[in-house]
Amino acid sequence: MTDQDTLATDAIKRYSMFSAGAGLVPVPLVDWVAISMLQVKLLKEVAAIYKVPFDADRVRSIVAALIGGLAGTSLGYGIGRNLLKAVPVLGPVLGGFSMSAMGGAVTWAVGRVFMQHFASGGTLLDF
Repeated sequence: MTDQDTLATDAIKRYSMFSAGAGLVPVPLVDWVAISMLQVKLLKEVAAIYKVPFDADRVRSIVAALIGGLAGTSLGYGIGRNLLKAVPVLGPVLGGFSMSAMGGAVTWAVGRVFMQHFASGGTLLDF
C-alpha cells in the first residue's frame, strides 16, 4: 500500500464516519443532502491526494449517478427509512440508525471506488 493509498483510506474512514453521523439528522431528506455533500468533499480530498484535477460539477454529476444507480434496489428502502423519522418518538430513532448505517456504507463504497480508479491512473474525465 502506497502513502497515497494510506492517506486516501484515512480520508474515506473519516468521511464515512461523518456520513454516518449525518444520517442521524432527524429531519427527513436533510440527512441525504448532507451525506451527498460529504461525498463530494471526500472525492475532492481523494483527488487531491492522487493529484487528479477536481471539477466540482463533474463530481456532483458522478455522485448523483452513483446514488441514482442505487435507486432501483435500495432508494425505496432509504426513503422509507427516512420517512420513518416523521413518526413520533420511535420513528426518528429507527430511521436515524438505518440512515446512519446506509450513509456510512455508501460513502465508504464511493470512496473506495474512486481511490482504486485514481490509483490506477484514472481521472474524473474517464470515470
